[in-house]
Formats: sequence, structure tokens, C-alpha cells
Amino acid sequence: MQKKVKIISLGCAKNTVDSEKIAANIQSLNIPVSFTDQPEQANTIIINTCGFILDAKQESIDTILEAVQLKKQGLVENIFVTGCLSTRYLDVLKKEIPEVDQYFTVHNFSSIVQRFKNNSLYKEQARLISTPSHYAYLKIAEGCNRKCSFCAIPAIRGKYKSESIENLVNEANNLAEKGVKEIILIAQDLTYFGKDSHKKSLLAKLIQQISEIKEIEWIRLHYTYPQFFTNELIDTIAYNPKVCKYIDIPIQHISNNMLRLMQRSTGREQLIQLLEKLRKQIPGLHLRTTVLVGHPGETKKDFDELIAFIKDFRFEKLGAFPYSHEENTYADKYYNDSIPAKTKQSRMAEVMRIQQEITSSINKSFIGTTQRVIMDRKENNYIIGRTQYDSPEIDNEVIIEDRNKYRVGRFYDIKIKDSFEFDLIGE
Repeated sequence: MQKKVKIISLGCAKNTVDSEKIAANIQSLNIPVSFTDQPEQANTIIINTCGFILDAKQESIDTILEAVQLKKQGLVENIFVTGCLSTRYLDVLKKEIPEVDQYFTVHNFSSIVQRFKNNSLYKEQARLISTPSHYAYLKIAEGCNRKCSFCAIPAIRGKYKSESIENLVNEANNLAEKGVKEIILIAQDLTYFGKDSHKKSLLAKLIQQISEIKEIEWIRLHYTYPQFFTNELIDTIAYNPKVCKYIDIPIQHISNNMLRLMQRSTGREQLIQLLEKLRKQIPGLHLRTTVLVGHPGETKKDFDELIAFIKDFRFEKLGAFPYSHEENTYADKYYNDSIPAKTKQSRMAEVMRIQQEITSSINKSFIGTTQRVIMDRKENNYIIGRTQYDSPEIDNEVIIEDRNKYRVGRFYDIKIKDSFEFDLIGE
């Protein structure tokens, strides 16, 4: 009898890649197993958790408890939990939620396949893509060597370890053979790629080699730390036609006081010089960033400085997060989380209100232009796509009527006829 498996992947795209590898290895075991989208129809539920900040931890715990309820009802036989939460709180979870059949860490999640077939070995299989077939994430490194005061990722994932260019190009080729047209490069820190193994950044070299794959039409960069941006990398983004003119570069803050307290390796002047250089040397560039408000020590003066910079620089895309006091971080050990939650939330709301006005204004500038759009999905009478300036699930979308004229996964030249705060209307 065929067993059904449901894999629930929470958190970032790096977890998505890990979940896709787990699925591919289970599928390769040559046992009667299939995957389902419905947890209540699964014999086994695998939950790949996130443990980064409070909200993510709560979502992971709630998801585990929902699976436990299905098990108590007799609908599910086995529950396996892996990812950052189970790495960070392994002993606590075992004690508090013993109904889970086995917990795994990010360092041994490959052992999950052994629960399906005794003595099975985890081999790096081609991934079972869970995203729409025309785009996929490519994780180029694991871990992080940064010491940001608020971040627990290095403690969870370990030190930075670059994958080899050869393996990554092979993986990109495999994805292209499956129909992937857009590769989204991800890591905790893209710009550090190669420095652990070759003492220099190899990101530009990797991008160039992936761009030589004929079927790949877009290459997108996520999580570029604002250090080690080489001139070679900037030129690659500017002049390689396959590289989207889009960079995700989290600055976290702009006040020197806060950047010091956050233990970021760049100060205000360095950040501004880099951001202005990127805009000057990469025509048409759209920048996405994230900022963290309410970190211990953030004064009203610091926050006002951040607000003034956001208004002045006008990032095309920006997300804001309230500070979360996380165990085993530098801030947890040495700082007092004294800023009230209400203040954190109001500061985040103010940032997003200002950014909403900026994004709305930028979107209006697209009206009357023609943009190359990749079609992601169909909904009701519409087909929905993205420009090169938008990453899936987090950025603007282009909404187009008459869904039957277009095919998902294809590129089209679309005229933008209207805009909303976070979407464009095309024809």
C-alpha cells in the first residue's frame, strides 16, 4: 500500500531547498510513497521549522501541535520535525511535545530518509522542486561567520561553508533541464561566497558560469551583506543581461550608534557610499532592504535618523521588523531589552507607512512603460506575473486580464497601464 507524505517547510527559502532535497531522497528509495498537499491525508508529516525570531518560532510550534492533533485523531502515523527550531531547542521540544516520533537538527536532517527505509544512505539527489517549475532557489552556502548582535543563525547553522562552483553549476544545469528559467541565489550572506575556501569572493565567477546555461534567463540575488561588494560583482550585475537589476541588501539601520550596537561591520558612511555606488554603476537598479527597529539602545534620535534616510534614499523595496530578544545571541547576553513592545510596533508601523508611500510613487512611474514579465500563476480571470524588479512571494506582482492569452512560466512584453500600492496592472 502506498504511503503518503506531507512536507511542511516554514521560514526562509534556504529551508525550502532543504525540504526539496529531503523529498527527492525519499522519492529515490524505490518504495511505494507519494507526496500530498493535505496534512490530514498523510501517513507521515515532516515539518521543517524556523527558529529565527519569536513569530517564526510560534508558527513552527503551532504547526507541530496541529500535526499532533491529527496524530491523536488517528489520521497521521508519524511526525518528524527538523530545521532551526529543533536544532535550537532540541531537548526542550522532546520534553514538551513527546508525541513527535523523532526530532532532527539541521546537521542530521538527511537521516530522515532512514525512517522510510532501513540502511538507506542519503545521497545528493536532484531536488524535487516545490516552487512553480519556472523558478527555483539555489543555496550556495550554509551557515554564517557574521556576529550580528541580534542573530542566532551562526549558533544554529554553524560557520560559513561555501558550496563548490562545480556542484552549484551542475545543480543549476539540472534545474534548467526541468524547465527552470529563473535562478534565485540564496545564502545567509551571498557576498562572502568563496572567502572561506579561497580567501576571496567568488560570487561574480559563479554568476557568470550560471549565466552561460542557455535555458536560464534570469539570475536574482538575495541576502547580499553590504560588505565584499567587489567591482567585479558590480560590473557583473550591471552588464550581464541575465542578471536581474535587483539586489536584496539588508542594511538593518543607518545610525552609527545602532550599527555599532548591532555589531554590523559597516558604518553609515560606508553604507551610503556603497548604496550610491550601486545605483550609479548599475543603471535601472532596484534595491530591496530590511531594517530592524527597537533594538536595545535605539533612541528616538537613532530612529529619526533612520526615518530621514529612508525618506531621502527611497529604496524601491523595504521591509521592517521589530527587535526580538533571542537566546544565545550577543544582545541576549549583554543588552537589556528595555524598549517596550508597543514602541517597537509603532516604529515598525511608521517605517512601513513611509515605505508604502515611496513604493506607491515608484509604481506609478511604471505606468506607460513596457516591461518583460514572467508569468507565475493564474487566479480567477487573471494571470499574475513579475518583472525583473520583483522577487516571488515578497514583492510587487503584475496583474493581467484575459488569462487564456498567456502561459505560466513564459516571458511576455507587457505594457503597464495602472498601479496600486504594491501591484501593477498590465495589458
